[in-house]
Amino acid sequence: MAVALAASLGAAVAPGLSDTPSDALRAVPVAPGPATATDWQAEPHLPIIPRTRAEAARIAAVLAPPADFTRPEPFEDKPAGAATARFVPNADAFSHFPPNLPRAREMDFKLGNAIFRKLWVGAPSSTRGSDGLGPLYNARACQNCHIKDGRGHLPQGPDDSRVSAFLRLSVPGGPARPEIPDYIATSPDPVYGAQLQDLALAGFLAEARMGVAWAEEPVTLADGTVVTLRRPSFAVEDPAHGAPHPDLQISARVAPQMIGLGLLEAVPVADILALADADDRDGDGISGRPQIVWSSEFDRPMLGRFGHKAGNATIREQSASAFLGDMGLSNPLFPFPFGECSEAQAACRAAPAGQEPDVREGLEVDGLGLDLVTFYSRNLAVPARRDLDDLQVLRGKKIAHDIGCTSCHNPKFVTHRLDGRPEQSFQLIWPHSDMLLHDMGEGLADNRPESRATGREWRTAPLWGISLNGTVTGVESYLHDGRARSLIEAILWHGGEAQPARDAVVALPTPDRKALIAWLRSL
Repeated sequence: MAVALAASLGAAVAPGLSDTPSDALRAVPVAPGPATATDWQAEPHLPIIPRTRAEAARIAAVLAPPADFTRPEPFEDKPAGAATARFVPNADAFSHFPPNLPRAREMDFKLGNAIFRKLWVGAPSSTRGSDGLGPLYNARACQNCHIKDGRGHLPQGPDDSRVSAFLRLSVPGGPARPEIPDYIATSPDPVYGAQLQDLALAGFLAEARMGVAWAEEPVTLADGTVVTLRRPSFAVEDPAHGAPHPDLQISARVAPQMIGLGLLEAVPVADILALADADDRDGDGISGRPQIVWSSEFDRPMLGRFGHKAGNATIREQSASAFLGDMGLSNPLFPFPFGECSEAQAACRAAPAGQEPDVREGLEVDGLGLDLVTFYSRNLAVPARRDLDDLQVLRGKKIAHDIGCTSCHNPKFVTHRLDGRPEQSFQLIWPHSDMLLHDMGEGLADNRPESRATGREWRTAPLWGISLNGTVTGVESYLHDGRARSLIEAILWHGGEAQPARDAVVALPTPDRKALIAWLRSL
């Protein structure tokens, strides 16, 4: 099927258009033209071979909304194109490499997995290849947060582990970013920094504990079904260094699932921007807009793609940020051996580091280690769809289109054609996300800005693999903070731009609501 798709489309995707055929074996990449360091629409992270004008027209036809809901669309069973993995309904469902990964790179994937799973220890240590943790941290391994490469979840009680959830922190005000339109200036808490670390090495105090309290809210659907929502409230409990800043802004996050990240990274900026409608000129009530962030990797503004508010532009920078913030590990992008310890935490900053001149480039995570974890994260495969020709699933798909779910959860893209990256190159993918920021209403608001995203805005979460959430981690957990325990709960939390679609779900007859959920569970 992937071969048939490639034949039908002919070639590639890129920021500009070319009249030069972009056959991957013959073409010379056509540069889109010089870009200044303030051009946030540039894509310096991708080795792009641009599409031709003829190809662009064919791709537009492939991406057109369906008119026939009596059968699946062509290639819909492969949500990641040729990078789609077999559907395996067990805890390893998200942990496979794509079938189009070159055999020569399988070892890189496995080495990246080993680093992703590695338990780090404090310095100094006899295990010089694994020391440098902390002194403050949230987890000892990437896998501890991204459970089996899936989502994290909130603690269900006061004694439950918080290892896959954490609090982002900020206070209003700070340096301006004139390169980023509508940038909202914030700063880390002067003592506790930008992330609350609730674990510490022996001899150090954890910063605090994430407190969670729950309030239940019943919602009655049109057929009389009562769904009980849980509204969480979060607090910084038992702070080790005194009360946080009085204007502290808190945002709870759970770790997102890891599948399909490389494909999302390869979606053309131009195709994402084509879906944006910041002023709602078409009058449909949806006004998605792009996140723009400062890239430490490329020292320039770029389109944000990763994180619940799209706070990072690339997988490599997302990985480097997690090494620093979650585990206190220095790396090529953030070479700070004390991790996220603030200047007010002098003992933490003076702690022994896992940096030796002759080991790992003098860092705790060297360039090779970061690149291997990036490669692993980029290539975790999306499982195949199933039951997509089931009549109830097809009915649910039509309902999703009719009531406006797909206005934000945009079904499909075609990725760039990429030189040397066959796994992500020129694939028809079905993430069901527009990659844009949307106002999701007061119910989901964290009231904490991030770059240009307001306290009510969130990036549209991809839906691929969503029904395997509980199978992979053992706990059904949805939304940015994991408050929703089921798909219907997640839908009922939608507000703001999604309020009309949410209300339409409430009003659905029972068979139609079940069909919509069946469609979601087929993704």
